[in-house]
Amino acid sequence: GISQAERVCQRGVMRARFPNLAKGHPPEAVLINTAGGLTGGDELTLGVRMGCGTSAVVTTQAHEKVYRSALGEARFVSRLRMDEDAVLEWLPQPTILFDGARLRRETHVELPQGAVFLGVESMIFGRTAMGEAMHSGALSDFWTVTREGRLVHADRFALSGDVAANLARPWLLAGNAAMATSRYIARDAADRLEGMRAMLGDCGAASAWNGMLLARIAAADGYLLNRALTRILTAFR
Repeated sequence: GISQAERVCQRGVMRARFPNLAKGHPPEAVLINTAGGLTGGDELTLGVRMGCGTSAVVTTQAHEKVYRSALGEARFVSRLRMDEDAVLEWLPQPTILFDGARLRRETHVELPQGAVFLGVESMIFGRTAMGEAMHSGALSDFWTVTREGRLVHADRFALSGDVAANLARPWLLAGNAAMATSRYIARDAADRLEGMRAMLGDCGAASAWNGMLLARIAAADGYLLNRALTRILTAFR
């Protein structure tokens, strides 16, 4: 009746650590990039497989940093597979894109009808705590979700060129420098929509359809984004 890591494979700069938790809590896998960040030409791949009836939280030790790229783009691909009645919370800390960073990120989720998935991905454009902005660079953030082998959700956020000018557009981030997307996939997703909207307040919006609750959050900087995420996730979880 206790979930635990059955097999762990790590190489290169990536490590996984499993902190001791209080009894009754699902295990946590903490991912560590020992290189301290990514730049052009770096490529990381990550796979998580959840057995039947298991539950776990996967997070990161710190914000992932993507530095200015002199050549090419950094690439990060995650594949998350779940078996029947598994529960996975995918909660990495935000990614900070430095000025001139180029990142292509893909996240692919495969789950059966009875699994529960909560995933949050967030971005901070520029080192906002240092008063820096991301003026140039590129981001391609691609998500797919398949249920019983059928594609039920595909979402791509792409940004390039004059990043600061694009972020200032009212239909994008209206001048905000940080954003997050939360995806909750479960049988009760639609029932929790109004609760999520109440938690979001004026910092975001949410919709629910086809067994999925999706919320978008925007904030002026990384500090305010983290405050909003902490408040919303604490209440929602």
